[in-house]
Amino acid sequence: MEQLLLCFLLFISCFSHANCTKDQPYNAIISFGDSYADTGNFVSLVKGVLPYDVFEHLPYGMTYFNKSTGRGCDGRLVVDFIAQNLSLPLVPPYFSKGQDFHTGVNFAVIGSTALSLEYFRQRNITIPATDTSISVQLGWFNQFKTSICNTTDSCKDYFSKSLFIFGEFGGNDYTFVLSSGKSISEVKSYYVPVVINATKEAAESLLELGATTIVLPGNLPTGCIPIMLTLYASTNKSDYDHLGCLKHYNTIGYYHNIKLREAVVQLQLKYPKAKIIYADYYEPVIKFLKNPDKFGELFVINGDINYK
Repeated sequence: MEQLLLCFLLFISCFSHANCTKDQPYNAIISFGDSYADTGNFVSLVKGVLPYDVFEHLPYGMTYFNKSTGRGCDGRLVVDFIAQNLSLPLVPPYFSKGQDFHTGVNFAVIGSTALSLEYFRQRNITIPATDTSISVQLGWFNQFKTSICNTTDSCKDYFSKSLFIFGEFGGNDYTFVLSSGKSISEVKSYYVPVVINATKEAAESLLELGATTIVLPGNLPTGCIPIMLTLYASTNKSDYDHLGCLKHYNTIGYYHNIKLREAVVQLQLKYPKAKIIYADYYEPVIKFLKNPDKFGELFVINGDINYK
C-alpha cells in the first residue's frame, strides 16, 4: 500500500513546481537515486549474488505493468510519470540489456546512499547491501557518456537538452546511521551536512559537464516511513504526532530539506543560466496523510489487494 501512495505523491510533488512542466523540451532524462527512482538496476545487480528477489514478484508492478519490473513499487515511479508527461519513453535502467539510451538512462538503485561504502566502514556504521552510492552512480554515468557523445561540445549539447533528476538521496544514509546507534541530534548536526555536501558536489559535477536542468528532490518525512515506524515503534503515545508519524524522526527529513534548499540556492547563484530545481517530497506526503480519501481507495477482498 505505501508503495502506491508514495509513487503517486512523489509525482505530484515535482509537477506542482512550474519548472517541472513542459515549458522546455527535453530529448532525454538522466536519472540517479534510490528506490524512489530505480526502474530495475537493483534486480540486475543482485541477481545470483544476493537473495533479494522480492521485487521480481507481485504486488510489485501489479497496478500498471501487470508484472514485476524491478521497481520498488506496485505501479509507476516519479521518473515514469515525468517521462510520460514529456512524451518520452520510460527511462530504462542502466544495467538492462539491449536498450537504447539515447532518450534516457537510469542509474538509480534501491538502497543507494549519498555516502560511499568506505565512509560507512571507516565509522563502523551498518553497511548497505550494495555499494551504489552517488560516486558509484557517477562512475557509471561517466562510462555511459562515452557511448552517447565523444567530444566535449557534443556532450554539452546532449546534456543541455536532457532533464537530470538527481535523487532523492540521504534517506538510506540516515537509516543506516540511526541503526548503528547514532542519535537524531547526531544525524542532524553531523551527517546531514555531509550528505548535503556530497549531493551538491555531484550536482555541480553534472553542471560542469553541460547539464542545464537538474531536479534535486528532498527527503520524505522520515518519521512517517514504514521502516522507521517499524524499527522505532514506541509504546509512548507522545512520540507520535496526530498523523501517526514519529515526530522526532520527522525532524531529520525536515532539516535535510532546509539544508538542501540552501544548497540549491548556492548552485543557482553559481550557475545562473541553469535551472536547478528543488522538488518537495515532504509536504505532499503530509497532505496525503491528512486527507487519504482524496488520493484513491484501497480495499481487500479475499486477501487480494484492489484499488479504486
